[in-house]
Amino acid sequence: MTASASSDTGRTVWLTGLPSAGKTTIARALEKRLLDEGRRVEVLDGDVVRTHLTKGLGFSREDRDENVRRIGFVANLLSRNGVTVLCSVISPYRAVRDEVRELHDGRFVEVHVSTPVEVCSGRDVKGLYAKQRAGEIQGLTGVDDPYEPPLEPEVVVPTQQLSVDEAAELVWQAIA
Repeated sequence: MTASASSDTGRTVWLTGLPSAGKTTIARALEKRLLDEGRRVEVLDGDVVRTHLTKGLGFSREDRDENVRRIGFVANLLSRNGVTVLCSVISPYRAVRDEVRELHDGRFVEVHVSTPVEVCSGRDVKGLYAKQRAGEIQGLTGVDDPYEPPLEPEVVVPTQQLSVDEAAELVWQAIA
């Protein structure tokens, strides 16, 4: 179900992709546009959520899946109550993303922020790629831990080819 951005129907917009792909940047641009239109919107950013809702979870596959499930649960509660929820979450494993989709009963828009690992590494917003190269961290998604891209996302956003506004517009078209 694709709901009109001007209706009272909530939805979850799930932005998935590698670290530094541009997920949060796109979510914040969409948040501003939705707020400007008087819409109810919440951003669930994976990094912020990990300091509160999922504090204590590590980065094993099981913990990553649990992180995604918890974020998906909160997003479902909000979206079924008329809020547009923008989830900016790496969510590397397809199966748990599909679980979250099912939970939403048609109110789920999957956005694959498909930025190549080389571009993400060049951006390295949080310094994760540099730490991985230096041997300070292991299990970096897309480098030495897997990332399973969505098979049939509603939107694919190649940020290396688009401005922030163009990327946000691609997603907007899918939810408007």
